[in-house]
Amino acid sequence: MRKKRDLAGQRFGRLLVLYDTGERKNGCVIWHCQCDCGCEVDVRSSNLISGRTTSCGCYRRERLAEVCTMHGMNRRGKQHPVYGVWVTMLARCENPNCKWYKGYGGRGITVCDEWHNPVIFIDWALANGWQKGLSLDRIDNDGNYEPDNCHWVTWKEQARNRRSNRLITFNDKTQTMAEWAEEINISYHTLKSRINNYHWPIERVLTEPVNS
Repeated sequence: MRKKRDLAGQRFGRLLVLYDTGERKNGCVIWHCQCDCGCEVDVRSSNLISGRTTSCGCYRRERLAEVCTMHGMNRRGKQHPVYGVWVTMLARCENPNCKWYKGYGGRGITVCDEWHNPVIFIDWALANGWQKGLSLDRIDNDGNYEPDNCHWVTWKEQARNRRSNRLITFNDKTQTMAEWAEEINISYHTLKSRINNYHWPIERVLTEPVNS
């Protein structure tokens, strides 16, 4: 059995370790700590030693408020859109009660460790092209939420990246069914019916007028 590292009396950031609670989680000791702000919190030894947890949460809240103020994000009674994206991203991947969980966390999509901190996520967003109206998109639709696999796109661009989309190639041009429908000026449902119900060849689907 691995020998327990005694953290009692040690300081990690704003946290002073008081005592071992006697509880264990994933093989880690749960330590009861007191934060400099006066709050007390139980923290896993791995989070203390790695530096992932350095306060009861007060530092994160203070830093988030600082970043939001710095970038003009504070709105009385309103959350900034980037913070809302962060909340939704975590819910999709980690909350089984979220209606989108099945298509994200339910199939193994995760959020990288650093993006569990909203401050780090917001800093990344502002430095990597976030603008009002853009959506967070994963470049590899089977990949995780992490800096190297995410960028900001329009809703139309994101729709193209959905797993459920059917891509159609004609004359060396590849687009989704919705994009072809828009280009040849017919309804999406008419185009879909030509393919799925009538089984027309793609050339006829995309070239025959609606009223012929």
